[in-house]
Amino acid sequence: MTGQQASNKPGSQALAEQKPGGQKQPVGQELGTNRLALEVSPYLLQHQHNPVDWWPWGEAALAEARRQNKPILLSVGYAACHWCHVMAHESFEDPTIAGLMNELFINIKVDREERPDLDAIYQQALALLGQQGGWPLTMFLLPDGRPFWGGTYFPPASRWGRPGFTDILRFIAETYATERESVGKNVEALGEAMRKLSRPQTGDAVTPDILDRIAQRLVQEVDTIDGGIKGAPKFPQVPIFRGFWQAWQRNADPALKDAVIVTLDAMCQGGIYDHLGGGFARYSTDGKWLVPHFEKMLYDNAELIGLLTLVWQETRSPLYAARVAETVSWLEREMLAEADDTGDRAFAASLDADSEGVEGKFYVWQETEIDALLGHEASLFKRHYDVSGSGNWEETNVLNRRAARIDSSEADEQTLTLLRGKLLAARNQRVRPGWDDKVLADWNGLMIAALAGAATAFNRPPWLEYARGAFRFIERHMMKDGRLYHAWRNGKLGSVAMLDDHAHLARAALLLQEATGDKAYRDQAERLVALLDRHFWDDAEGGYFTTADDVADVIIRQKGAADQATPNGNGVMVEVLSRLYHLTGKADYARRAMQLITAFSGEINRNFFPLATYLNAIDYHLHCLQIVLVGARDNAGTDALLDVLRDYSLPTALLQRVSPDEALPPHHPAQGKEMIDGRPTIYLCRGQTCSLPISDPAALALALNERAI
Repeated sequence: MTGQQASNKPGSQALAEQKPGGQKQPVGQELGTNRLALEVSPYLLQHQHNPVDWWPWGEAALAEARRQNKPILLSVGYAACHWCHVMAHESFEDPTIAGLMNELFINIKVDREERPDLDAIYQQALALLGQQGGWPLTMFLLPDGRPFWGGTYFPPASRWGRPGFTDILRFIAETYATERESVGKNVEALGEAMRKLSRPQTGDAVTPDILDRIAQRLVQEVDTIDGGIKGAPKFPQVPIFRGFWQAWQRNADPALKDAVIVTLDAMCQGGIYDHLGGGFARYSTDGKWLVPHFEKMLYDNAELIGLLTLVWQETRSPLYAARVAETVSWLEREMLAEADDTGDRAFAASLDADSEGVEGKFYVWQETEIDALLGHEASLFKRHYDVSGSGNWEETNVLNRRAARIDSSEADEQTLTLLRGKLLAARNQRVRPGWDDKVLADWNGLMIAALAGAATAFNRPPWLEYARGAFRFIERHMMKDGRLYHAWRNGKLGSVAMLDDHAHLARAALLLQEATGDKAYRDQAERLVALLDRHFWDDAEGGYFTTADDVADVIIRQKGAADQATPNGNGVMVEVLSRLYHLTGKADYARRAMQLITAFSGEINRNFFPLATYLNAIDYHLHCLQIVLVGARDNAGTDALLDVLRDYSLPTALLQRVSPDEALPPHHPAQGKEMIDGRPTIYLCRGQTCSLPISDPAALALALNERAI
């Protein structure tokens, strides 16, 4: 990994200063660094010593491009990205290549995690140019920020069938200088295509049979042997598999349930999972979940904790329970960001794929290392974790238990637990991967929601406190002057929040209310939705824009419902608005949810594959099971009913706790319902119909088993 000192403690990387790359040195900037030294993003700081005259994104950089009439070279990446580091080492650290960049372009570096809106715009432009996206993203722009050509990783010289970066630089600069009219026409055509894509197809309401047909079509893409979507590389694709789980609950098709279980089993035993330290890598480079792309992202682990919890509630798989607990332990140990003066801590963004400049070096093993550390017990470990002298990846061993059919006794498993501990202790002495400790509101929202659900299901109060502490941290440090902000690090705020930040944090607040009964969380969710309605809603065609109406540094305000690396905010908001309608009785929330659904329903006819979060939320909107619990807190009867609920996988349920003297919202189907014989009582409601009162835990279990409502 470049531009960053690694250590044995996460987050201890030195944040060195920068040097100007050939222009007047900015005030406060030291020799040997460039402008990025003044930034707070760990990714940008990795490039502070490049000889490239980098600018951070902003009006100053665009103004300089206009002043010099130079095209812009935009480079987008993130701190945990292996190929970003490769290109940085090969090209951005090379004085000759950097000199050419400085001569021909205004060079702008963007952390895609700080500005996902910018990344999405230029990734879309690259796709319209007929190229596959990814990181590092390398785009060439007019001085006003409009794109005209791009790619991803380029080697310094031509190889692997890819043109060399130096050849690209000269070609683009020459084209810009001599074919300005042609470039301008291409820019206009590309811009018009982007504007069309930012006006999604509206349509009619989405019915349950449409959801079922989509699930039946998508499940045909599942690898029935190794799980996941067929082919390689394999990503977790959690919203799609959650959609299968919800569809199975609607129609009892075993193929849908099996698709989820086969996939989770394979991932939990594969090399994509860190069997020593816990947590999942971002994706598998092969079709069998063996070799990960070793970076660990907060958002993937949040989504997987949530899905594993839901499926565990049905299957009671000890494997899923173990992976959830181990992943939360990894969060506690390695992913808690800087504490504030109250002791509250939010979650950091990611861990790098690289250490000491080598992908996966921190995680892989030589057989000789394991023999030396484990002695006579090494053979047991090697047999269960696929360790050999020749290795299973590039002459090293990625630990995995894909051959889980190997017989093991309870005594063997206890021994393996001890052996894993020994190897983890030894691994902790290695040079650690880089740690991106910035706090992102949207990714934290995902993890807070996942922990709220897991803490409830597994009855683990400490997990809930981590979630509550992270939420308090964001309230305290990332909300300022009535606005939410997207990123925080070292006491500094990044850009104003985007759609996904508000949506994921609002959903997290509502799940915290379910877990705690504290209605202050619902109030916060309502405030976040009000901000979205004020600054993001499209009054003309419906739906929320990605960026706020007062963000001036984007060339287009995008709007869509397709999932990207994380679940789409418009999809999440269908669920949030539905929850708020049931909790408050305010008809505006139901009306807005329906407007959101129809704003994007025409997209189903184009391509439903990336719409999983949106479709899952429509299922929630159509089939929400309202569970109304009337009873005092800290009451044995109340707790007994809650204990039953935690045993059921209910992805489209909403728990509403009501004290005996509290009224439900007007027009609620359980309005006026009371405790029976002074005992805490549950009512199961769908639409405007509720079950008979249930006070006995056994009767509640029977009603849920028989889907009584």
